[in-house]
Amino acid sequence: MTTTVLAEDLVKTYGDVTALAGLSLAVPEGSVLGVLGPNGAGKTTTVRVLTTLLRPDSGRAEVAGIDVLAEPREVRRRIGVSGQYAAVDEYLTGRENLEMVGRLYHLGGDSARTRAAELLEQFDLVDAADRPAKTYSGGMRRRLDLAGALVARPPVLFLDEPTTGLDPRSRGDMWDVIRSLVADGATLLLTTQYLEEADQLADNIIVVDHGRVIAEGTADDLKTMVGGERLEVVVTDPAELGRARELLATVATGEITVDAHTRHLTVPCAVGTAPLVEAIRLLDGAGIEVSDIGLRRPTLDDAFLSLTGRETAAEQPTEGEQEVVR
Repeated sequence: MTTTVLAEDLVKTYGDVTALAGLSLAVPEGSVLGVLGPNGAGKTTTVRVLTTLLRPDSGRAEVAGIDVLAEPREVRRRIGVSGQYAAVDEYLTGRENLEMVGRLYHLGGDSARTRAAELLEQFDLVDAADRPAKTYSGGMRRRLDLAGALVARPPVLFLDEPTTGLDPRSRGDMWDVIRSLVADGATLLLTTQYLEEADQLADNIIVVDHGRVIAEGTADDLKTMVGGERLEVVVTDPAELGRARELLATVATGEITVDAHTRHLTVPCAVGTAPLVEAIRLLDGAGIEVSDIGLRRPTLDDAFLSLTGRETAAEQPTEGEQEVVR
């Protein structure tokens, strides 16, 4: 299968801070690569390098077979980019925003208007097409921003946390749009802070930490790395959390996590029903009332925490990342 996006041993430093420390990745044509990582892991830096906005200190990168550093203009002709924040002109209407992008791509007036109309239909923005973008909701702005990235019909798309800040319904709508793009043959690199998003959309996932890829595989591959199962317990009385934790330690194969607000304990345990039966016996024998109890497979959240020791968070660009390729 043809590799559409390739990075090999990318290194980028800002003074004493290493943003990328030999990062490598590959995205096959027509697939989605999900890039996961905690705050400051290097996700956005990677996107900026691959989209010609930032020059690495060393390493190489190709997009659609074109060297990113040697021929940045040719790369830009073949990519669409949607960043963490919707890049729309608030004082132009949705239609005017898209027509402006078309003219910047030298489509010509008629072609730009035709393409804008097509995208407004595709992204369900027809009713709001002639309203200023400043009146749009967050979800509508994100859809307009993504539509702008598609004006020139690029075969390769870079989506940097495209659903950050959206409500669940708007996020689901955006997922449907992304799925339709992939169905039409687009190649996507998607960074996200939502593990469910990567689980739902990505054909393959890389986990980045401290500027390196520390794990790679499908969502199921990463979940399998964790091993075992998870015993989920909700106690009725929050005062019993401590005692329940002590008792459940005898069936745990790893660290037990406790959420006092929800009275919830998560217990890593061996595969099979034996840990569940033993937990029920222990809790019942100690007179600890349980509101809910059950077993589940490890999730992508469990895999991420196991690999990085941290939860995901929105990544903020460092000051040095403001540098662009001249």
